Amino acid sequence: MASQSLNAVLSHPAIWRGGDCAPEPATLPTGHAALDAVLPGGGWPQGALTEILLAREGIGELRLALPALARLTHEGRAVVWVAPPHRPYAPALAAAGIDLARFIVVRCRESREALWAYEQALRAADCGAAFAWLDLTDARMLRRLQVAAREGRTFGVLWRRPGQRSVAAPVPLRLALEPRDGRLAVHVVKRRGAPLAQPVMIDVARAPGTPWNRPSMCRVIAARCTPFASSEAMYSR
Repeated sequence: MASQSLNAVLSHPAIWRGGDCAPEPATLPTGHAALDAVLPGGGWPQGALTEILLAREGIGELRLALPALARLTHEGRAVVWVAPPHRPYAPALAAAGIDLARFIVVRCRESREALWAYEQALRAADCGAAFAWLDLTDARMLRRLQVAAREGRTFGVLWRRPGQRSVAAPVPLRLALEPRDGRLAVHVVKRRGAPLAQPVMIDVARAPGTPWNRPSMCRVIAARCTPFASSEAMYSR
């Protein structure tokens, strides 16, 4: 009888056990069933930052996120990329189903301006996803961005380029990506739940081509850059 009572308590949805994945308040399907199966809530966390570390660039890392971005744009929400390392390639994004009318690229002259722009995008109610390529190690600022994502209910990703140092960022999800045998190995470094010993193998070869431009096919999708006069007061140290 006592055992049955305990099982009834443990089966309650408000109870979380360390060996399980903690439920996320809201998630966005990744478009990759194998990855959804190991992520809390079954997808990308909305209203939170995800940190993604790259072994090297050009391994299909953005194809991992394209299905979710396409879904968001067709729901009427904007997708914002802040300070991407290369110019996005419009035909590949369109082939992946992204509505280019809702796709915005922000390029700024200084890192503090990019940081300001990223925080505003995360906080904006009509922004579904905000990606940034920033070499950011300030834990205080990372917490501030996490709060902005939660307030805006935005799927935020902070991409760590090869060689950039990661910190103990207050993010619920951290992934590390590397190529392996023609596929993308997704290591779940941190999640709300038990550690994952083996990487998730994703076949991104069948996805649309690289979202970055090629020298002979350069096309600007959108560019919005503002001096952000107030940014120096907000982020100067």
